[in-house]
Amino acid sequence: MQQNFAQPKAIVVYGPPGAGKSTQADLITRYFGFVHFDTGKYLESLIHNPAALKSAEVRRERTLFDTGKLMTTSWVLKVAGVKIKEIANAGFGLVLSGSPRTIDEAKYLFPIMKKFYGKENMLFFILKISPEDSIKRNSKRLICSVCGLPILRVKSTENFTTYSPCPFCGGKLIKRTLDRTSVIKDRLVEFNLKTKPIFAMIKRDGYKIKEIKGNTLPFRVFNSIKKEIIKI
Repeated sequence: MQQNFAQPKAIVVYGPPGAGKSTQADLITRYFGFVHFDTGKYLESLIHNPAALKSAEVRRERTLFDTGKLMTTSWVLKVAGVKIKEIANAGFGLVLSGSPRTIDEAKYLFPIMKKFYGKENMLFFILKISPEDSIKRNSKRLICSVCGLPILRVKSTENFTTYSPCPFCGGKLIKRTLDRTSVIKDRLVEFNLKTKPIFAMIKRDGYKIKEIKGNTLPFRVFNSIKKEIIKI
């Protein structure tokens, strides 16, 4: 289903690790016909695109990425900004999940979103879950190596292991290194130190921001999000 709006919307979904940001971004995208701009996946696909390797900048960033180093912030923001403009100019609504991640990134990207979508058409969601739930969800998470589907832990899947097939495509399930308990705790610290301060800035600058309880089934969380999006 697609919801028609007089003006395209820009939605940002925030939350700690395991809050379900990408899941909700995908549900918003499918229901409303928006574009989910996953900056991490986009950048990775860009630097591994043979055609893009004609650029010295892209070759430099690929070397950084492939050696486990952070890509250049100014380049990442420039590329993300260009892509957001392309999505807006094509007339599509935009969904970001978990990004921008820092105050500096937000100061660069929010004005671009405001320019192309209008402040009145921007809405920020914060999915609220406890640190304990974050660790529990992530440490038990399995991902399909083929379709990328995360396996929701309900009664029918509670005994799934990496030897179980994906219930959607039959692919091999994997456990990411990012979902180790020690890594999750580090990511929670990073979230609290670097991303949470953005929320105060959003409120200060007068953007619409809604807190949503994230400790329930994804469709219930989405129903709450959907109602807020329809309002704007």
